[in-house]
Amino acid sequence: MSDETSYESTFGASMLEHEDAEPRNPTDNPTMGELISQRFSRRGMLKGALAVSAISATVGTLALKTADEARAQGAASAFSFKEVEAGVDADHHVAEGYEAQVLLRWGDPITADAPAFDPAKQTPEAQAKQFGYNNDFVGYLPMPGAADPSAHGVLFVNHEYTNPHLMFPGVVEVKDGKPVMKNATLERFRIEAMAHGATVAEIRRTDGTWALVQGSRYNRRITAATEMQLSGPVAGTERVRTGADSSGRKVLGTLNNCSGAMTPWGTFVSGEENFHGYFSGKLPEGHREEANYKRLAVPSSPYAWGRFEDRFDLGREPNEANRFGWVIEVDPFDPNSVPKKRTALGRFKHEGADNIVAKDGRVVVYLGDDERFDYVYKFVTAGRFDPDNRAANLDLLDSGTLSVAKFAADGSLAWLPLVFGQGPLTAANGFASQADVLIETRRAGDLLGATKMDRPEDITPNPVTGKVYVMLTNNTSRKDDQVDGANPRAKNAFGHIVEIIEADGDHTASTGRWEILLTCGDPSVAAVGASFSTDTTRNGWFGMPDNAVVDAAGRLWVSTDGNGPDVTGRTDGLWAVDTEGGARRTSKLFYRVPHGAELCGPCFTPDDTTAFVAVQHPGDDGPDWPEFGRRSYYEDLSTRWPDFKPDMPVRPSVVAITRKGGGKIGT
Repeated sequence: MSDETSYESTFGASMLEHEDAEPRNPTDNPTMGELISQRFSRRGMLKGALAVSAISATVGTLALKTADEARAQGAASAFSFKEVEAGVDADHHVAEGYEAQVLLRWGDPITADAPAFDPAKQTPEAQAKQFGYNNDFVGYLPMPGAADPSAHGVLFVNHEYTNPHLMFPGVVEVKDGKPVMKNATLERFRIEAMAHGATVAEIRRTDGTWALVQGSRYNRRITAATEMQLSGPVAGTERVRTGADSSGRKVLGTLNNCSGAMTPWGTFVSGEENFHGYFSGKLPEGHREEANYKRLAVPSSPYAWGRFEDRFDLGREPNEANRFGWVIEVDPFDPNSVPKKRTALGRFKHEGADNIVAKDGRVVVYLGDDERFDYVYKFVTAGRFDPDNRAANLDLLDSGTLSVAKFAADGSLAWLPLVFGQGPLTAANGFASQADVLIETRRAGDLLGATKMDRPEDITPNPVTGKVYVMLTNNTSRKDDQVDGANPRAKNAFGHIVEIIEADGDHTASTGRWEILLTCGDPSVAAVGASFSTDTTRNGWFGMPDNAVVDAAGRLWVSTDGNGPDVTGRTDGLWAVDTEGGARRTSKLFYRVPHGAELCGPCFTPDDTTAFVAVQHPGDDGPDWPEFGRRSYYEDLSTRWPDFKPDMPVRPSVVAITRKGGGKIGT
């Protein structure tokens, strides 16, 4: 391999932003866009929604209000804060009356023996004890017995991937005006591997300020080398056995962790997403995993760790890729516990695993497969949650039923069980067991005729209203003949949010109903067809919904991934979205990130007095650098957030947002 590679070909959008050249799903299953179009044509108007013709007419003449006009004229919103002005600059910004404190930065010491961060002298040994890179999901659990559960707890933060051009000096060279990135060395690979995974950190709020509890026994790093256990139906089966692990139960590390959630029994779950990019090499000719890996784009070589570690080379360890693509579970209150990969929840490019306790005590987990034209899932545990016996709950996720969603044009929804021996999931179609169904979850969904969606990311149940919100980030592969009323564009560049109401309000139900809460984008551009309320200001609209959280009051907050100066003229951020009453579909901008960053992982303390957010890849202006007259890499950055020091690179960070003088967020 050459000692240098173009930035575009190595770390372009196809790896980090999921914008593949062609969609991976090969089936003829209907797309969500086709169903939306059919539904509008049949019913003319959705319950509680504008008809498509009305949307187009409205946005075509809409003059977006100022914030003051919207407050004066609009229906009562659940949110009363004064909005941030949308825009793009080098710093972050929060609503008036609030403070945004940078709590944890890449490289901050986590364990008691961790050295101080020195960006010029990074080592794998240091990084394994320091806060990792590209923080995504953030979860908070109160410390048992804490005097104030919302001021003392453990934070779980996962670390999705690494940006070497922002992490290391001398990685990028400019030749003939084109940025060129040198291939990784063994040492750089080892540092990046230690920057993956997750961080568990005990934190405490004192006099209004949050801080890491130094030396806490709970402070812990999980990396790409941490021992993990495969559990559930796939554990120990032939397709996950390797030369290094003949048991098929012990896996080293977790990769590309995206969103996640807390469980009712006080653990954290996190989804392995774009694991395909870490593998390289070729399977032995005629190997049984060929079709399975093709459906997941394995191998794809942005990282190509097989150059440095045999297990990531498919020719040497053809089964290793089957050991990734799962939901992991971590017990933060037992620092010696081995994290588990819960195979009963299926294998695909997981975004998150948000969950809720159903009426009968079973736990329901909602799951999105973050790929264009892939599926929405839910898992219902076989056992029931016991609030009085934590130990009895710790393996609830190992047994239950995984189902895939089929959305109908009449607004109905069916959850189709992915169970070996039922329907097409039989030996005749290449499945010999439930383990096979779970290893090839996507193919099982294909055969059941699941609905192809526009990149399902977070799926968030609202415990107050019982509704469920599906974040669909975008799908720029939507063709001209798939244009529909709710997405009136040849490419769904801005995404939308689907609202699900399960039958009888029962999250274990096999049926439900759906409608569109929001189609996203700029409402002042008629061709976009956005459906924000007319009380949404010019600062309040957004594109590319990604993560979501429902606070203790039952209010929806949405973070975004993909806004920018070349797309929407604003950075990503955190928006408050009304879902009920006369203000339904009104959105307000609460916090925005620095240049080049994405906002991830919004999370609230139990009393809603602190919101935690993750600012990921600040300063990463992508492969189109020359278009903006600048380049963004270690030596030449568009921002040096959060330190703003010439000797410091940009540093992905977790931010704690509080109200000046105290009080609940957003009111």
